[in-house]
Amino acid sequence: MTPLADGWCEIEGRRLRNFAGNDYLNLSHDPRVMAAACEAARQGGAGVTASALVTGRSRWHVQLEATIAEFLQQPAAILFPTGYAANVGTITALAGPKDVIFCERLNHASLVDGCRLSGARLRVFRHTELAKLERSLERDGNSARRRLIVTDSLFSMDGVAAPLDELASLAERHDALLVVDEAHAFGVLGENGCGLVSAEILKSARVVRIATLSKAVGSLGGFVAGERDLIDWLWNRARPQMFSTTLPPSACAAAETALRLIQQEPWRREAVLSRAAELRAGLKELGQNAEGIGPIVPIMVRDARRAVELAGTLEDAGFVVAAIRPPTVPQETSRLRITLSAAHSADAVGELLRVLRTLL
Repeated sequence: MTPLADGWCEIEGRRLRNFAGNDYLNLSHDPRVMAAACEAARQGGAGVTASALVTGRSRWHVQLEATIAEFLQQPAAILFPTGYAANVGTITALAGPKDVIFCERLNHASLVDGCRLSGARLRVFRHTELAKLERSLERDGNSARRRLIVTDSLFSMDGVAAPLDELASLAERHDALLVVDEAHAFGVLGENGCGLVSAEILKSARVVRIATLSKAVGSLGGFVAGERDLIDWLWNRARPQMFSTTLPPSACAAAETALRLIQQEPWRREAVLSRAAELRAGLKELGQNAEGIGPIVPIMVRDARRAVELAGTLEDAGFVVAAIRPPTVPQETSRLRITLSAAHSADAVGELLRVLRTLL
């Protein structure tokens, strides 16, 4: 598949509407973003060929980290080559065999892998059962050196938000760190697109905030933003950052330009959230459970083969929609995962709903 501008893609010569990508704000093909990437590549080369701690940290990296910190009103930020690396690197830098991690069941694989690789004792919780989480914190946390509560802010396969206020309160009461991945919320949700970690939550020094530049920002990379002590620790302890060649200058320049556009053009956030609301309303009329917020709208199918068949029928009708099945999601929870973009028109969403009406 070749992604195209304005919510389209091409598969084997056919032009289809892309309802499967994560370019939520339609920035990956914005001429200003691409021009910034091209100019940085012209000046800085195709790649930096070294890790940031050796010779790979250029002025584009320094500027992007400063822009992220300013955007999120945090003292500092650190870049990672991907969002996956940011999650694995941060968790393994903060936890070890003497610690315990409480990991939300719906978390992205990168968070789960970070929890496992840390060597800490692992406990799984559901965000809908916080009383059980508190009992587990009391039972399993007392003997640990450090306690981490790890969660996505917006769950990538379900489109529902974690109860961050309640989790932050639990972290305070039980002397735990709250590690939040804002991958699918950053740029789209919250005040000015800053994500779902509110200013109130950030008053606590216990919050570790991770996000990606590859979704709403339309570029590449991950980052952590927070207090200077945290960022300095990650510079010296996060192995995926220390031992990976860092981002090319083009990705940094593209991301920095996109971040400015997110602030200057709030209509992008308004557009994608409006399209998502229209889709959810239409699905509810079809008897579907379409709860959630943000640009991710799943349709539960249960059977994996049926999900693939439905996705194939939608592709025949001119729409690319992802069929999500095990091992990405548990058995019997296969689904169609529809993702919206600011590029999608109300007519495009209406056409998709008309096709879904015949299928569902």
